[in-house]
Amino acid sequence: MNLERYHRIQEVLKARQADLTLCLEEVHKPNNVSAVIRTADATGIHKIHAVWPHQMRTLSHTSAGARNWVEVETHGSIETAITELKSQGMQVLVTNLSDTAVDFRDIDYTKPTAIILGSEKVGASEQAKQLADQDIIVPMVGMVQSLNVSVASAVILYEAQRQRAAAGMYDNDISSIPQETIHRLLFERGHPVLAKVAKRKKLPYPELDDQGQIIADEAWWAEMQKR
Repeated sequence: MNLERYHRIQEVLKARQADLTLCLEEVHKPNNVSAVIRTADATGIHKIHAVWPHQMRTLSHTSAGARNWVEVETHGSIETAITELKSQGMQVLVTNLSDTAVDFRDIDYTKPTAIILGSEKVGASEQAKQLADQDIIVPMVGMVQSLNVSVASAVILYEAQRQRAAAGMYDNDISSIPQETIHRLLFERGHPVLAKVAKRKKLPYPELDDQGQIIADEAWWAEMQKR
């Protein structure tokens, strides 16, 4: 692995925000999904959550670049997703034009936060609205009443990024991501071909030295070389 790339990956992982996330509910257009994931990567999101339409259970159609750096956890229902997010101590927000909705900029995003974004056609479901802690809106002064879901995600995430940057939450010496996850990502992104072989052979990823090079015994290499 190139040393510069190794250090770059480490810096990116240190800045990842494990307690800030999105939950896509029935978002079905591939270009929107790709754009949301790209913005999530750009703002330091480690993982997003999703409840996919029945006909769409994979992300094979989305851009591989950002998807390699943002993990996606799929849930069977929005209730399951919100239950898990709340169990992690997150405030759950939903984009919804209602009498109780507040300007998205009035939210404290330095708290653990999950933002639900509904489908392109009908927005968030009634169940999502009922289970969420707070409705939020992006103020509109034109004729249209809503933004494209990928644009809305970008607007909200960059406000969250602004608040967290001001609070120094991206300047971490130690990542909030579990160490085993960091090791997996460093190996898979730094040695993608070997990672693919090791995964297929069900071999553990060996350690890496301080320059990103593999530290493995002869037995591991021998297993890797077997047909």
